[in-house]
Amino acid sequence: MRKDNAGSRRRKEHKEAEGEMPSRVDRFAGEHDFLSNFYPSPVELDGMEFPTVEHAFQAAKTLDSTQRHNVQAAKTPAAAKRMGRRIKCRNDWYDVSLAIMESLIRQKFARYPELRDRLIATGDAELIEGNTWNDTFYGAVWDGKKNEWVGENHLGRILMKVRDELPSG
Repeated sequence: MRKDNAGSRRRKEHKEAEGEMPSRVDRFAGEHDFLSNFYPSPVELDGMEFPTVEHAFQAAKTLDSTQRHNVQAAKTPAAAKRMGRRIKCRNDWYDVSLAIMESLIRQKFARYPELRDRLIATGDAELIEGNTWNDTFYGAVWDGKKNEWVGENHLGRILMKVRDELPSG
C-alpha cells in the first residue's frame, strides 16, 4: 500500500480539476511510453552514459567493462535487453538488481523535468508494467481466468514510490 501524502493529494486534486484521471496505467506505451525503460532518456552508470534505462540496467548485470561497452553501443533498447540475457550475471546481481533499477529510475526522473512532470501527472494511478512476455518480476501479466494482473510489478512499484516522493510542483 502506498502512503497518502499531501503532495499526492494535491496532484490528485489538480488532475481531477483537469478531467478524469485513470485509476490504473497498465501499459507503458502511447501517452505513457515515457514510463518504459525503453524510452530515450540517457542515464549514467558508473561514469558511462547509456541511451536508455534499459541499456544501463542490462549493462549493470556485469562488471566487465568490455561487455558494458557492448551493451552501451546496442542500437536499440531491445537489442540491449537481448544482450543482457546472454551476459553472465555478476555474483551479487540478485542482491543488487532492485536497488540498481530504483537508482536508474530516480536518475531518469531527476534529470528530465518534463518526464518528472508527466510522472507526477499520473496522480495516484496504480502503475502496472503490464506485458505479454511473461515478466512477472518487474511487471505483471493479465490472467483472464482470475480477471486480474498477476506479478510482483517491481518496476511499477518503483515508479509509484519515486512519484510519491517527488514534490508536486
